[in-house]
Amino acid sequence: MALNDMTLTRREMLKGAGGLLFVVGAGGLASVADAGGETARATDALAWVRIDPEGAIRILFPATEMGQGSSTALPLILAEELDADWDDVVIEQLNRDDRRFGNPAFGNVLYTAGSSAVYGYFDALRQAGADARAVLMQRAAALWQLPVSELRTEPSAVVHDPSGRRAAYGTLANGAGPLAIGDRPAPLKDPADYRLIGSATPRRDVPGKTDGTETFAIDVRVPGMLYASVLRAPVEGETLVSMDTAEARAAAGVVEVVSLPDGVAVVAETPWAARRGRDRLSVTWTETAAARDWSDAAALEVYAAAAEDLTSESAVWRVEGDAAAAIAAADRTMSATYRSDYAYHAQMEPMAVVADVAEDGSRAEVWAGTQTQSWTQRTIAEVLGIGADAVTLHMMPMGGGFGRRTALTQEYVRDALLCSRATGRPVKAIWTREDDLKHGWFRPAAAQHLRAGLNAQGGLSGWQHRVATPSVIAYFNPLRWQQVAPQDIISMRGAESKFYAIPDFAAEHVITERMARVIPWRGIGAAYTSFAAEAFVDELAEAAGRDPFAFRARLMSENPRGRHLLERVRAMSDWDRRHPGTGRGLAFAGYGDTMAAGVAEISLDRDSGVIRVLSFWAAVDAGLLVSPGNARAQVEGGIVFGVSSALRERVTIERGQVQQENFYDYEILRADAVPDIDVYFATGTHRPTQVGEAGTPMVAAAIANAFHDLTGRRLRHMPFTPERVREALGA
Repeated sequence: MALNDMTLTRREMLKGAGGLLFVVGAGGLASVADAGGETARATDALAWVRIDPEGAIRILFPATEMGQGSSTALPLILAEELDADWDDVVIEQLNRDDRRFGNPAFGNVLYTAGSSAVYGYFDALRQAGADARAVLMQRAAALWQLPVSELRTEPSAVVHDPSGRRAAYGTLANGAGPLAIGDRPAPLKDPADYRLIGSATPRRDVPGKTDGTETFAIDVRVPGMLYASVLRAPVEGETLVSMDTAEARAAAGVVEVVSLPDGVAVVAETPWAARRGRDRLSVTWTETAAARDWSDAAALEVYAAAAEDLTSESAVWRVEGDAAAAIAAADRTMSATYRSDYAYHAQMEPMAVVADVAEDGSRAEVWAGTQTQSWTQRTIAEVLGIGADAVTLHMMPMGGGFGRRTALTQEYVRDALLCSRATGRPVKAIWTREDDLKHGWFRPAAAQHLRAGLNAQGGLSGWQHRVATPSVIAYFNPLRWQQVAPQDIISMRGAESKFYAIPDFAAEHVITERMARVIPWRGIGAAYTSFAAEAFVDELAEAAGRDPFAFRARLMSENPRGRHLLERVRAMSDWDRRHPGTGRGLAFAGYGDTMAAGVAEISLDRDSGVIRVLSFWAAVDAGLLVSPGNARAQVEGGIVFGVSSALRERVTIERGQVQQENFYDYEILRADAVPDIDVYFATGTHRPTQVGEAGTPMVAAAIANAFHDLTGRRLRHMPFTPERVREALGA
């Protein structure tokens, strides 16, 4: 049920129907009201949970669904502590920017990114479910004139065993009784008593995606809808000089041509007519953008020089002790520079949105797949100059996001709004795959210089990690940059090497000039910082004459959980038994508080330079797993994402223009190249940590280290294209 339908139902309910409304706060349940009571109207606007007299338990989903499964996981957390029958649960999407439902991990902004949904909402939802269960038990105790201590719950019911009495939650919600919330939080379940958390409960979003009945933004149709196709400036920052629209307007089905801040939209009765019209535009653009003077290869050389220049200005990311002094005093000093190219998100669904702007521009209704209600509603209001209360937003599930749909300014939403306002009709703006690649926002290119010392015993003596890359936050969310500068977690995550105990440590961000549109990408900075760090750890281990497991284990003297993962992945991969013609490599990385150890086994065609990953073993510690099957799928997907990025994915830019067009020249990993994947999760009852990104950061280094194991040569530039492989081999 959409939120507007849900609101209508609640208004009708307030006229006489029964039920209970529950408001969730940061510490659990904040308030509860009878649906028909005097406080119901105010409570209705804040209610996360509503129990209907018929027994339906309606739980609001405050994040957004892009395939990660949190639309099931978050309601399931609350339902577990409520002791709800999962078959009674109805999940409803939050469609507005209401910070009272915001993610605590992002300061209550409605923002779905960084594997933060379960991580951010877990404590509040769990406590709220327990508090709501306590309210229902109080009602039953009052109804039966019995002490609460004699009652228990079973799925969606309160039970009194001695008398055999049983009251369904719907019955209790529709009756009279106390609504007091205890002075202290209600006790939480013992994890041993969980029925839903940790179970194989199926995801609610999978059936519709499997049988094709799910509706994404690209599928939305509304009466009278037109379609927009946009011709964009070939280089960022350039603008329209002149255009001839006569041929475009003469194309069958074309309704209007609309000028946009960075392009020209052709609006037509069908998407094909819009494309034909766009192809007939005759447009002249300025050619003055500074980006025309550079290429991605030239930019990387500038970045590398900045990283290697130890006197160049940098922002401190993490410092412990005195790394420079420790390295200077070491018996042996080593250094290496690593590079990584721009990467495209390659999400299955290109950008698409439907906008319906009122004729006078005073109101708008929008159907969009984005990772944030907050930024989307802000974009709509700013583009049209209207208040948030004049916006009706329908948050659609997304065919993938991986960070692409997180920008503060959402140009695809803006385009549909401007086209609808210009034509007076609803407009769907669709990006083709070519549009999405040519004008995409990418994982930034980076050059990283690492230095370290080794003492006479082969121990690590000082570590310095300099990352030369632009500030991603400064570009995609300048408001946030004003608050956090110069600490850019999007650009730098992973460089802190938090899982190792290194007394003298320095991680620095050399903030370079931005040469392309940049935005978060799966694993954010850890996708490339962990590549450099873990490949360098292997170089140090070899120089110290140490086994790569032993060298890392020594760095984890204060991290027993990490050492357990190393031991486990060594056993899983049967590390000490080698297969002829293959190489194996280890990496230890993770994301946020999640740790992961991975081993890659590769083969190599030396003539072609093609690396094939045959198997990948991963041992992961992500705390309590709300949905183990989904967690496994997330880690497996992250590993596939990492293999694809490490071996194939590369965006090249010449004179400010992306050279790739579609999947024929931006190649992603095909099904026949996906390795066998084996994932182990450490058993833990501590609160969940991030899972969705955790599979990616360890992969590239594991492959690079396996290449060295097989060939004795090093790969220091990601992706490991056949050309780079042959160059490393001296071919």
